[in-house]
Amino acid sequence: MKWDEFFVTGDPMIYGADVSIVLTMVGILFYLTKYKKWKWLWDEWLTTVDHKKLGIMYIVSAVLMLFRGGVDALLMRTQLAVPEAKFLDSQHYNEIFTTHGTIMIIFMAMPFLIGLINVVVPLQIGARDVAYPYLNAVSFWTFFIGAMLFNISFVIGGSPSAGWTSYMPLASNELSPGPGQNYYLLGLQIAGIGTLLTGINFLVTILKMRAPGMTLFRMPMFTWSSLVTMVIIIFAFPILTVALALMTFDRLFGSHFFTLQGAGMDMLWANLFWLWGHPEVYIVILPAFGMFSEIISTFSRKTLFGYKAMIWSMLLIAGYSFLVWVHHFFTMGSGALVNSVFSITTMAIGIPTGVKIFNWLFTMYRGKIQFTTPMLWSLGFIVNFVIGGVTGVMLAMAAADYQYHNTYFLVSHFHYVLIAGTVFACFAGLIYWYPKMFGYKLNERIGKWVFWIFTIGFNVCFFPQYFLGLDGMPRRVYTYSEESGWGPLNMVSTIGGFMMGIAFLVLVYNMYYSFRFAKRELTGDAWDGRTLEWSTPSAMPPFYNFAKIPEVTGLDHFWRQKQAGKVEKLTANELKPIHMPSNSGVPFIMASFFFVAGFGMVFDWMWMAIVGLIGVFGTLIYRSFEYDDGYYVSVEEIIETEKISK
Repeated sequence: MKWDEFFVTGDPMIYGADVSIVLTMVGILFYLTKYKKWKWLWDEWLTTVDHKKLGIMYIVSAVLMLFRGGVDALLMRTQLAVPEAKFLDSQHYNEIFTTHGTIMIIFMAMPFLIGLINVVVPLQIGARDVAYPYLNAVSFWTFFIGAMLFNISFVIGGSPSAGWTSYMPLASNELSPGPGQNYYLLGLQIAGIGTLLTGINFLVTILKMRAPGMTLFRMPMFTWSSLVTMVIIIFAFPILTVALALMTFDRLFGSHFFTLQGAGMDMLWANLFWLWGHPEVYIVILPAFGMFSEIISTFSRKTLFGYKAMIWSMLLIAGYSFLVWVHHFFTMGSGALVNSVFSITTMAIGIPTGVKIFNWLFTMYRGKIQFTTPMLWSLGFIVNFVIGGVTGVMLAMAAADYQYHNTYFLVSHFHYVLIAGTVFACFAGLIYWYPKMFGYKLNERIGKWVFWIFTIGFNVCFFPQYFLGLDGMPRRVYTYSEESGWGPLNMVSTIGGFMMGIAFLVLVYNMYYSFRFAKRELTGDAWDGRTLEWSTPSAMPPFYNFAKIPEVTGLDHFWRQKQAGKVEKLTANELKPIHMPSNSGVPFIMASFFFVAGFGMVFDWMWMAIVGLIGVFGTLIYRSFEYDDGYYVSVEEIIETEKISK
């Protein structure tokens, strides 16, 4: 392989990215070396098993991926702003819409939510950590390495270009030659290992590590939504993993699972992909529902209306999520009976979702509503998500879907669902729990500017796309003729897209501004909250979370304690030594070997893949014979940390 085949060349934007990457790396190395931060980096972050720090690392990674996926989106909108534009050629456009979709779903939405789950859920259930802290670190590092492997494709070897759905035969060696599609397959498989392990870890954590007295029907709604999400992950992700492995065999070893030759079935890939893909929508939506439930209840000063109805609705949604996958390809000839069955199940999923909408509205009814920034994002979610939901029911009608299929109507629909549902929730949850992570709030005034610029830009961007779709503009086209008449609405849509980009920059500025000037929280209850995470004495919980595990007597236990004036004060004689897990560098090293193995397989360099896999198995064997029982935090250290008088 020649150097100009190994590195992507010939595009000024890629050269600009190369320079940016090199300068960023040099800057990081300079900072770490000049300020002697290498040991701090290794001890505090690279080897940590603390769920809160791992959660922050998930969120930081997700914000970086939001930037990358957002830039991809703006490049696409720039190309489509005017008819017959020459900003991107067709191959470059295909690569960008493929990486945009993959990054936003797999490497932005999911890690953002999993990061918030990591930070919040153990605190909400009164636990000191997750059930398997070591496994939690393995989950993060395999996700991170999978994301990095996928992301380097745009400068080394070339990006995948078969769309985030990678339909066969478009994703085959014949129509997608080169390493690009291999990046997709290996990056997602490695990251998928981490997601599946997270599912198992948090399922066990929530079922087995709740504080005394916290029955299932006393759990906060965000914890409930996380529990249901973990069940979906455990059932859905093995399907994707197997499908990706089979396609890897097709591309690297000449098998014929999905090819058009050798009795392969290309539609088998479509079925397997969407058997995972539709539950995936609820993997990124249900935690969002949980967050909005917490925020709306907190800032309405009321207990969540219809608590049990919300839980049963989520369970129904989880079940339905595995029964609707064919609606993604009504037009592929399944027949009237099959289409009718999946049309009905798809429309039925709107019922439990509608129940939740009314629950949120009734929670606010006669509540003392505070229009904080997280509450604004929650209110914005309800309005915009309903638009996405109603148009989803329109798409669920199989006969009508023949008109909407593969048009910008569909593009607008799923952005109204996923941005209004997931991205709004990520922003709302980040701002709401920001004091738990960093000890201070983000500036409310700047935060409200972010909300309005983003929400207005979102609607300016995506609402015109409904009309473009109804007018027949197909998705995944890199250009269109002036005679089509689609130019004006595309220009409006592009302006909206750039408004969303500006809002993101203002959000980043808000983080900087608040870091410099925000008032530091003096207690752990920054928003006058209702659930246990707000009950810690300090704004940022210590590494052991609770000096004494709380005993729960009902739903919204902390809120009820405050209302009754019975918040417990910790005394020194109640304390006992706390057992905690040790940090470990093995998860990071193991994930690095995964990178070596994955990179080797991307380029079909089997010697490198074998070296990497030997390293992975070596770390597994090392771990099997490693006897580390953790350590105890002494009572004296707890007293000093909690500032308790003896």
